[in-house]
Amino acid sequence: MGWESASEETMRAYVRNLYLTVKTILIGMRVTLRYCFARTVTVQYPDMAPVLQPRFRGFHYFEIEKCIACDLCAKACPVDCIYIEKTGPRKIDPETGVAKGGAMIRYAIDYAKCMFCALCCEPCPTECIHMGNLHDLSGYDRQSMIVEFTELAKQGLQTPQPLWMQKDRLPAWAEARKKEWIARGEPLRAEMLKALEEQKVEKKAAAAAAG
Repeated sequence: MGWESASEETMRAYVRNLYLTVKTILIGMRVTLRYCFARTVTVQYPDMAPVLQPRFRGFHYFEIEKCIACDLCAKACPVDCIYIEKTGPRKIDPETGVAKGGAMIRYAIDYAKCMFCALCCEPCPTECIHMGNLHDLSGYDRQSMIVEFTELAKQGLQTPQPLWMQKDRLPAWAEARKKEWIARGEPLRAEMLKALEEQKVEKKAAAAAAG
């Protein structure tokens, strides 16, 4: 009788395992079939615009004319990817709302290290750095991941542009986005360039004094 009881228990375990196997497969197939007949969500990027959430944290846009180079953003950065150089202290002119004083030599962000945590935006006293709506910044090497915002200011830009967006023929949404970036910085281009011009004057003055 002992072997009959053991055989019966083995058969029950076999049937139970078989049942659980079939049940698990059916549950998985139910999920698979539900998505098979669901509406597709694939976006044919870059021909179609990606859908971004309102609080999406993309590559920064930087208002250099408002920056006082206080280094608070660089100090708040947990990965030390923000680099700032200046010739002297800067402060906001209460009449114009534009920073004056020393020249901005460099403001750069290394996006190979950036975590897009937005901790750099919170302590900024002049609210000159923001998380933008750009999600694509391709490059051929690591050096191209370092965005020099002072160089962008010379072009009247506040945010970098992907390589493919620098072409002549673009999808309609990309062309509109590019025009939006240009329109945002164009009215402030004179103020953006002013800091860079002050830097050049100071260099010439220093060279003349040294001579």
